[in-house]
Amino acid sequence: MRLDDFDDNIEVGDQRGQSFGGGGFSLGGGGGGLIFSLLPLVMSRFGCGGVAVLLAVLFFFGGGLQGLMGPGSVAPGRIGAPPAAGTGAAATACRVDAASKEACDAFSSANRTWRALFAQAGAQYDPPMLQFYGGEGRSGCGEAQAAMGPFYCPADQGIYLDTSFFNELSTRFGAGGDFARNYVIAHEFGHHIQNLLGTSARVQREMQRVGRVQGNQLSVRLELQADCYAGVWGAQNRARLDPGDIEEGMRAAQAIGDDTLQKEAQGRVVPDSFTHGTSAERMAWLKRGLETGDPARCDTFSGSIDQ
Repeated sequence: MRLDDFDDNIEVGDQRGQSFGGGGFSLGGGGGGLIFSLLPLVMSRFGCGGVAVLLAVLFFFGGGLQGLMGPGSVAPGRIGAPPAAGTGAAATACRVDAASKEACDAFSSANRTWRALFAQAGAQYDPPMLQFYGGEGRSGCGEAQAAMGPFYCPADQGIYLDTSFFNELSTRFGAGGDFARNYVIAHEFGHHIQNLLGTSARVQREMQRVGRVQGNQLSVRLELQADCYAGVWGAQNRARLDPGDIEEGMRAAQAIGDDTLQKEAQGRVVPDSFTHGTSAERMAWLKRGLETGDPARCDTFSGSIDQ
């Protein structure tokens, strides 16, 4: 994918090389179970075998952007965020290595794309920040650990990334290529869009009301919508796609489906424990976004998620 250099005014922080010691909450557990925290993390590890922390998980109930930012809808502030870098430091963080530069380019592109879509809908837009960390870090949602993979923290509107995940995406999951890596950034950016639409309180109430299986089903719909939003970003930048890019994204979506991962890890599939969706579902919703370029077509909460 042919991306422009990142904008100097994006907000980027860099925690690589810092030591944070103990403290904070531990994800613990494994196997896709639910752990509830007082701190709101969306999904950890991009669907690749991590633990779901689902209190205050975010989505919107369809209808596109227009009309969803109703009276009194206010984008959440940055609560307890690590200090984000200014312009000069952002440029430094983005040029640590090729992976950092590519991530900043994709982040900047997604930021421009969604800013324009919100402007077209007459909705208020607030950009997220990109926070690099290495091995361990801190977020407004608690500890950041490499085992969590990329994640979005709504408390500080931060997308947290340990770029070593990209190596694992290629070597372990067989999903190499620049568009596969960009899909990761665009997916987490999709969670920010869900956050900005101001429906997190409704979701939190619903998650607290229902049981584990129903909560997992809400999580699947949330994640599939973020996949669709990633596709919307790709469609809005279609002229920049290279031959093979869409296939790279599809391979990544296929590789990280809950059914594929569970079958590889434990030899059997447990649908009630799904938190991100099957390979077929993730591919279908990414494809829908890529084909339509329309956020309004990413309503995973009305009717069946099967495409």
